[in-house]
This record gives sequence, structure tokens and C-alpha cells, in this order.
Amino acid sequence: MHLELVTLIVAEYDPAIAFFVDVLGFTLVEDSPATTNDGRAKRWVVVRPPNAATGLLLARADGTVQEEAIGDQTAGRVGFFLRVDDFEATFTRMRAANVHFLTEPRNEPYGRVVVFRDIAGNKWDLLGAVPKGG
Repeated sequence: MHLELVTLIVAEYDPAIAFFVDVLGFTLVEDSPATTNDGRAKRWVVVRPPNAATGLLLARADGTVQEEAIGDQTAGRVGFFLRVDDFEATFTRMRAANVHFLTEPRNEPYGRVVVFRDIAGNKWDLLGAVPKGG
């Protein structure tokens, strides 16, 4: 058993795909036409970190309630956690891509961490190993 997908509400598909694929390095797993329960056109868009089992379903907001949830899916808390093999290289690449970081990197008992916002405004932890001697 594993958690296959987590829905992330976004304003538009293509900028969200660009952020997750081009900036964070995720893989675009699927981008297929689909329809809402009442027959309107939408897309089924799934991105996933390389070699990960769990992906994100990028769902364009449909209606006022969902639009209001964009960027605040976890009520202001960090709700997503991205662990990477090379923290410093990933942090440097993301900073060069103008990702909005809310903190400076710091060492915690669980690893090196920095908080950033995704394209929708949700808070994420970028996590990595604490450097030896750090």
C-alpha cells in the first residue's frame, strides 16, 4: 500500500506544470483531457519527483471555494515536504529560479531545512542531510 496522489489546487495548469517540472525537477507523468462530474472540460495533470511513488495531482480551481483555497490548502502551515539528495545544489538552483523562500536554511535534528512557497503560495519544507561537520 502507498499513497499515490495528493491534490494541489492551482490557478492554471501550464504555469503549475512549469514550476514543478522546470523549477523543482519533477517529472510530468500525465497530462490528459478529462471532464468534470457535470461534463465540463478539465485536465488530469500528474507530476512526481523522480523515483517517487507519490505524485501531485495539479487540479485547476473550480469555483469560489476552491479558488479561495489556492495557496492555503493547509491553513498557513507547511503542508508539503520535499527531501532531496543534494540540499545545497537544489537550494542554489531554486534560488536562481526565483523561488520565494520564507526562511534561511538551518540545521534541525531531522536535517537541513528551508521553507519555500510553491507557485500557488503553499508552504513547503525543502529537506536534506546536514553536511558533515555542520
